[in-house]
Amino acid sequence: MQLSKNKRYQYLFFILILIYSIFNGGNSNLLIQVNFLFISFFFIICLKDKNYNLHFNYFFNKNKKTIFLYSLFLLYLLFQILPLPINLIKIISFEKYEYFINLNSQFSYTSISLAPGNSFFQLLNFISLLILVFVIKMIFYREEHKNRLYFFLSFVGFLSAFIATSIYLTGNTDIFAFKSYNSNNSSTGFFVNRTVFSIFLLFCLISSLEYLNNSKNNEEFFFKRIYVRLFIVFITIGLITTFSRVGNFLLLNTMLFYTVSEFFFKNEKNNIFKNIILTIILIDIFVIGIYFGSSRIIDRFYFLENEFSEILSVDHNFTRFQIIKFAYYNIYDFLLFGYGPGSFEILFQSKFPNLNNTYANHAHSDLFQFIGEFGFFGLLLLLLSISKFFLKHLTFNLKSYILLSYLIVILFFDFSLHIPFIQFLFVCFFTLNQKFIR
Repeated sequence: MQLSKNKRYQYLFFILILIYSIFNGGNSNLLIQVNFLFISFFFIICLKDKNYNLHFNYFFNKNKKTIFLYSLFLLYLLFQILPLPINLIKIISFEKYEYFINLNSQFSYTSISLAPGNSFFQLLNFISLLILVFVIKMIFYREEHKNRLYFFLSFVGFLSAFIATSIYLTGNTDIFAFKSYNSNNSSTGFFVNRTVFSIFLLFCLISSLEYLNNSKNNEEFFFKRIYVRLFIVFITIGLITTFSRVGNFLLLNTMLFYTVSEFFFKNEKNNIFKNIILTIILIDIFVIGIYFGSSRIIDRFYFLENEFSEILSVDHNFTRFQIIKFAYYNIYDFLLFGYGPGSFEILFQSKFPNLNNTYANHAHSDLFQFIGEFGFFGLLLLLLSISKFFLKHLTFNLKSYILLSYLIVILFFDFSLHIPFIQFLFVCFFTLNQKFIR
């Protein structure tokens, strides 16, 4: 079968998604490099095509100010890792100066970032996200292209959920030399963390529902729609068996959005789509209520239970809430220029050097960690570029509100936005939710 040009390029793009989903969401410095090289090389190939090149030039010319602001943010990240005179560091980041002095280093230069190596790879990751926007605007310029991506994400979600649930039900054994990770006896698939896996499956669930909502009800899509309905069943079960409170809370939130929209705001009633939503709710209750025990139905959604108990606790061990407080208070010490992306673990160890095996490599609150990493100036540049880009042409529909609810909950109560694949998916969905280039 002869593939069209668009399909060839889009299928290459899908390979990157598959790599992310298999290798822990690209959450390592090595994988960040691989992803950067892949997306950069793919972008160069796309530019050689005359039609895609025109799309890129059109988009670039329409968004010069936004791209300029984001480029300033990238230059700021580079500034954080450049070696600067120690006397200058004393002025602009006194906490880093004290940290450097305590190391008894003989060098006269140091960077603002506490971990310049990690910050460099994060810089590559943020460059990759900008290139990702360019690629999406070049190759996904029709509604059918967007549906093709939705179908692929639905399939990858089904595959990941099937493998994860199988591993979970059979005792979390290893498959094909990939290490299966067990987090509190739950489904994680190839991801280390169950919450990150649940966020990924939520994007796959949205993709499935959007595909069913957008695809035409004709012979060409008949079998694909059947497949997607089957995929939804497995994705839902995989999501439920992560037992991630944040993930399951957002699942409930998603179904409420779709239910209210379908039953109260849609002019044209779609009975098939309504039945699918009700089926997901019934699967949820059936699987949890009968197989796993009815007591876990409510517990899964109470994602702040641990945080409230930790606030009231007099235990002096490091809990999630205490780490969030630690990240919050250290914002003031690095208020203007931050301590550099990827440096939280070094910050934690520098403040508590005698904790032996106890450590924290993330703050359990992406919001406080991002503020601490970027500082006031970096965060300002990032927010200006994001708001100018995503709010300029963003279509405020049901999917936008669901994604914004995800963003708010994750920013305050989780660390998933520090995982490259989750960033990748947010950028993809928000970009696709803008007006297409015609």
